[in-house]
Amino acid sequence: MKSITMTKFVKNAFFAIAALVNLTVFAQEEKKKFEISGSVDGYYRYNFSDEQRQAPASSFANDPGFALGMANIIASYEGEKVGFVADLVFGPRGEDAVFLSTGSSNIVNQLYVYWTVSDAVTLTFGNFNTFLGYEVISPTGNFNYSTSYMFSYGPFSHTGLKADFSLSDNWSLMLAVMNPTDYTEYNPSGVYTFGAQIGYETENGGTWLNAIYGKQYDGAAEAIIEDPTFQIDLTTGYDLTDMFYLGLNATYNETKDAGGFYGVALYPQLKTSEHFALGLRAEYFKELEDGGPVYGSDVETLDFTLTGSYTVGDLTIKPELRLDSVSEDVFFDKDGYDNGMSSEGSLGSFVLAAIYQF
Repeated sequence: MKSITMTKFVKNAFFAIAALVNLTVFAQEEKKKFEISGSVDGYYRYNFSDEQRQAPASSFANDPGFALGMANIIASYEGEKVGFVADLVFGPRGEDAVFLSTGSSNIVNQLYVYWTVSDAVTLTFGNFNTFLGYEVISPTGNFNYSTSYMFSYGPFSHTGLKADFSLSDNWSLMLAVMNPTDYTEYNPSGVYTFGAQIGYETENGGTWLNAIYGKQYDGAAEAIIEDPTFQIDLTTGYDLTDMFYLGLNATYNETKDAGGFYGVALYPQLKTSEHFALGLRAEYFKELEDGGPVYGSDVETLDFTLTGSYTVGDLTIKPELRLDSVSEDVFFDKDGYDNGMSSEGSLGSFVLAAIYQF
């Protein structure tokens, strides 16, 4: 009788240990997660002008008629302490985003590894999209399909080392050392750019103050720009109600004696139903007297973009009306075909975009 009881005890203990081992293995497997995600997008663009090929000088969504955006495929691995992201882009929007890359690297939007050193510190090494600004490269991260001037002429991506610090439940700090802006494959110059961000987040949104400072590299001239570039950027956005969101972006970018720009944009968004929302971007953009990256020195630009967003499952349809008003005559008007010289300072356009996210 005793031996039978002992046998049962041994069996029960064995099964208990086996179950515990399986549970531990399962828990460990749960902490390690590999995912494939991404998006595909395209659009139709029409100008309210006879010159259909002209477009605002901001990035992306600038081709006439039916046009391609990009295919975005993101492979990511999240372990208990370490992980990686490999973000690949194909198509015109992707090519524009990685414009300084060559060869096989011209499909790499982001490629980095990270190490969660502790609950308060995470280190990231590699190529990552910029932390400045309100808008991002992927159309899934923006409400408006076309992009702002402030986004278009700030940095797109960086390659380097950054450290993220969690200071409290609400406050965070990031410090970074990076290659010159948008030189994501390697550093051709031996100079570096430094970055910093301080953020405050709540359940309803957050505010981030961002800055970069450092010498840049002129690839066309194969020369280092001796005066460093400084950019400071404020990004904030909050859900004011369940239906209404308000975002704001303000930025200032200058390279001494070479010019730069500053601007501010409001992003009010109203959710009218479960499937439809309406959003506006109202942007003021001013190029400095020493020079500007878009239309010229001391030029002012206003961008009003009204976008609808209708979601069906994983598909989002975005009709968009945009008006660009520039203080100089930079767009062809309706008589442009007759004499080739007639121009005006404003351009109205319509875009219909389709974005599928998986």
